[in-house]
Amino acid sequence: MTTAGGPRGRLLRLRGPLAVEDETVGAPARRDADGLTDGRPRPGMADTENVSTDRPTRRRRGELRIYLGAAPGVGKTYAMLGEAHRRAERGTDVVVGYVETHGRARTARLLEGLEVVPRRVLEHRGVELTEMDVDAVIARRPAVALVDELAHTNAPGSRNAKRWQDIEELLDAGIDVLSTVNVQHLESLNDVVESITGVRQQETVPDEVVRRAEQVELVDLTPEALRRRLAHGNVYPAHKVDAALSNYFRPGNLTALRELALLWVADQVDVALQRYRADHAITDTWEARERVVVAITGGPESETLIRRARRIANRAGAELLVLHILRGDGLAGAPPQAVMRYRRLADDVGATFHTVVGDDVPTALLDFARGVNATQLVLGTSRRSRLARLFDEGIGATVVQESGPIDVHMVTHSQAGHGRAIRWVRSGLSSSRKLLGWLLAVLLPSLATALGLWMAQDLLLSTNVIDYFLATVVVALVGGLGPALLAAALSGLMLNFFFTEPVYTLGIATQENIITLVAMVVVAVMVAIVVDRAARRAEQAARAGTEAALLASYARTVLTHPHPVARLLEKVRENFALDSVALLERRDGRWDRVACVGSDGCQSPDEADLDIPVNQDVHLALRGRKLAAADRRVLEAAAGQALTALRQQRMAAAAVEAERRAATTELRTALLSAVGHDLRTPLTSIKAAVGSLRDHDLRLSEEDTQELLATVEESADRLTALVDNLLDSSRLATGAVRPRLRAVGYYEVVARALAGVEGRRWVSVDVDDHLPPVRADVGLLERVVANVVDNALRYGRRRDQLRPEVAVRASAHADRVELRIVDHGPGLPRGAADSVFAPFQRLGDRDSSTGVGLGLSVAKGFTEAMDGTIRAEDTPGGGLTVVISLPVARRHEREEVAGA
Repeated sequence: MTTAGGPRGRLLRLRGPLAVEDETVGAPARRDADGLTDGRPRPGMADTENVSTDRPTRRRRGELRIYLGAAPGVGKTYAMLGEAHRRAERGTDVVVGYVETHGRARTARLLEGLEVVPRRVLEHRGVELTEMDVDAVIARRPAVALVDELAHTNAPGSRNAKRWQDIEELLDAGIDVLSTVNVQHLESLNDVVESITGVRQQETVPDEVVRRAEQVELVDLTPEALRRRLAHGNVYPAHKVDAALSNYFRPGNLTALRELALLWVADQVDVALQRYRADHAITDTWEARERVVVAITGGPESETLIRRARRIANRAGAELLVLHILRGDGLAGAPPQAVMRYRRLADDVGATFHTVVGDDVPTALLDFARGVNATQLVLGTSRRSRLARLFDEGIGATVVQESGPIDVHMVTHSQAGHGRAIRWVRSGLSSSRKLLGWLLAVLLPSLATALGLWMAQDLLLSTNVIDYFLATVVVALVGGLGPALLAAALSGLMLNFFFTEPVYTLGIATQENIITLVAMVVVAVMVAIVVDRAARRAEQAARAGTEAALLASYARTVLTHPHPVARLLEKVRENFALDSVALLERRDGRWDRVACVGSDGCQSPDEADLDIPVNQDVHLALRGRKLAAADRRVLEAAAGQALTALRQQRMAAAAVEAERRAATTELRTALLSAVGHDLRTPLTSIKAAVGSLRDHDLRLSEEDTQELLATVEESADRLTALVDNLLDSSRLATGAVRPRLRAVGYYEVVARALAGVEGRRWVSVDVDDHLPPVRADVGLLERVVANVVDNALRYGRRRDQLRPEVAVRASAHADRVELRIVDHGPGLPRGAADSVFAPFQRLGDRDSSTGVGLGLSVAKGFTEAMDGTIRAEDTPGGGLTVVISLPVARRHEREEVAGA
């Protein structure tokens, strides 16, 4: 990590394995893999291409270095120009192909002393545009070219649509290139950046172009430092600063973009490390980063292992990976439901879940661990019994012996040493196949006997044995265990009776015949077990696939359909060919049919052909036909999805109602606050003036009397206007009336609002009267501005100031116009930006003489009533900035005002 000169920023440098810098003045030309010079002319040297007639010189491809930033203004171009000066001082031939300074003086000064290739001028729709002249740069043949803005889209008429394509031509010509790009321009992150900032970047560059660069340097800057740089005018002109700070360059946006850039570069570092290890056939673990792999079988001990591994990883500050290994034959493994449960648990504890297939479990586990460069393994102790471990020590012992530098943790659990009993399960073969197996069990041994008797003179006993073995195997493959045992018994008896000495008797003369009979039975049993198990697994797989498809369809319905409950019940009815499906809920001891599809729906669970209870108060009642017990699992999942969809609908409706009530309550609170906050001053003025007029002891002149009467009249007018606005806003909260929205200019509203604010001489106003008007109610907006300015004057003074300094500025952004009231006082405590608009918030000031802290609450209620927003943010350098944002007035509204 090095520190860039100029603007203070951090450069995190990622170098590719082939990145080499020419550090020496007058260094010889670089050579490619064959030892040939790159054929690139140096200053003062002649072109040496094709010097040898028998072996032409092959041109070397240039190297690309990219300066990656999280946002505009972090110092990418500045860092690139600094590197160009360093190379030029070492004697490297450097030219500027295209650098955009954006009017930044410090960046422009760095261009001095560098050769700039003249740009190409293009005309498009009567406008002259300039782009990099690729041909001129290639003809100049420098060692290094500076090309800014990698993702830039070239002007129409250019040879290439994108600038990165121009750079590819320079690299192909053997020219090294320095370029810049922001993380929001990477194609893979474009949608993520849009969701964060609300702005979709039209200019993007494929990620692969950046990944192919020999060096990627992250130019890093904290959000606070970047916002200060903006506020000081080092990034954008002054008239763009306010809009930039309040929109794209908000602290949250910058923090998220910075994290994206750091993670993207970190991923590339990890990829580069993995590629280097693969290229050099390195299988040893490099402890560059702690990674913990926990292996689970899907058994009941898996949950214990995952949680214990999470604690081990937390202590080491390591990444956790959960690994489930499937047998390649598919005959053994955890139930799908268990795997899904452990997958969810892995997500809950912040781990990643991985599945690999391998017949040799220890080898598959260690291969995966070495592949991800894991440093620790977590395994459960063996579930084998002591007797079984005498013949096979188990997976854990093998992994410990072969793990090498990887640490292995053996975790005890309640299942250790219990082993698994052999369970006899029903055959997975169909009835017709079993019947055919019984027939073949009688027929095939008979055919083998007939063949042996017919060719008795030509066949040996061993041939007859093979025929009977073949008959037994065929029966086992077709009919399973029962027919196979019958075929083995018949084959043994027939072989003994017809072909073994003494013939035509059931006596056994030699031990070889006994071994043959036993082997025949063993083969029959083994083949039959394999066949039964394979058929059962195939049946389970088919059913699991069907269930997974149904459950995925139900889940998709719940997530995407506007009316999920009814649509989900309709799918269940269609999938299982039912007459009706009803979702029943018990309320106050009575069953209520919440939703129903089909004809003649059930009114209670007792009426259903199949009742699926979700909980004691919610049941799924099905009517139409009897269903298999195996279908109940899917129906139980569907019932759970139906309950989830029902709760989702109710929560959505409750949220809408709660939001409406909250908005109404908030506005009413603001109105009541305004009554106590804003009526006090005019009432006091009226009472004081009337008291003076009625005091007979005071001898008032005519001028004093008229002045007091004017005060009474002015205060009464203010009260009348305020009461009218409050009554209109109160009716607005109930939906009876709407604000009188029309085109209003901030300039006139600010002037009228400041007229009644005490201390307005300390307020500086910079509101351009050419800004587009906004849609607002004049009276409400005037109160909003007055309250916010009054709040800034009250609380916006630092202790070292004799008087507060408040600035009122306005700027347009997209389809909204923002008014910013800026003070340089103590600002807000961390995390208080939202609560500042709540009633009775006065930044900790307990002196009630300064007000009761309702001004901003009133302002928030009025602003939102006009479809606007109001927010508080920190002023760069200290203080509080309140931003009032309202939509731009429609064209016909502006025309009406202009016509009037």
